[in-house]
Amino acid sequence: MVGKLLMRGMLAGIVAGLLTFAFARVAGEPLVETAISLEEKTHAAEHAGEHEEEIVSRGTQAGLGLLTGVVAYGMAFGGLFALTFAYLYGRVGRIGARALSAWLAVGAFVAVVLVPTLKYPANPPSVGDPETIGSRTGLFFLMIVTSLVVMVFSMKVRKHLLPRLGQWNASIAGGMVFVAIIAAIQLALPTVNEVPEAFPAVVLWKFRITALGMQAIMWAVIGLLFGAMVERSERIARASNAAARDRAFL
Repeated sequence: MVGKLLMRGMLAGIVAGLLTFAFARVAGEPLVETAISLEEKTHAAEHAGEHEEEIVSRGTQAGLGLLTGVVAYGMAFGGLFALTFAYLYGRVGRIGARALSAWLAVGAFVAVVLVPTLKYPANPPSVGDPETIGSRTGLFFLMIVTSLVVMVFSMKVRKHLLPRLGQWNASIAGGMVFVAIIAAIQLALPTVNEVPEAFPAVVLWKFRITALGMQAIMWAVIGLLFGAMVERSERIARASNAAARDRAFL
């Protein structure tokens, strides 16, 4: 059962990766090209006469490289999504496969994407000091882990308050606990702001919105497609079992 769910999750992740790649090519790559052009102009002015050899061509980066990275990302997170679904299914009340998959995708988007992005938003290629990539990446992943831990804790708070407050009020209380703890953590963590003053604010804003849109497409497709596949397999299994019982009575 878990193996089949894992395969469906990875398949949903591959489809999500392909759709995300299409969106990135149309909406994201023009912004990346603009950012790279600005970086090249600045670099040319500061290092006249110098020439850096391009290890990987821009065409490969925007085509096969982007496709491979996005699809691999979708497949990996689709598999993790399926394993999480397999653990929760049947343990969180009488919620159906589609509803659980959709809510799980929303929770994953909030914890893995939205919360870390609010503190450390995505930047175009020309923004940021290369020497701080390691520290910035570490802070971003620390924010992801922290967000996941706080979300699990807030869900436990909701479960604890459920008998006394009911579903609606317990959910509100759990959400408030999540927001309060995340806000305190984000205030405590160091702020990273390496955007040059001369960088166009419109390009930066559009790039960050596009990056968030890519993640929204990824998780929406995984959640909806995976839930639909699981529900369909359950419907087929029920029909098969019903047919087998009918044959047994004949």
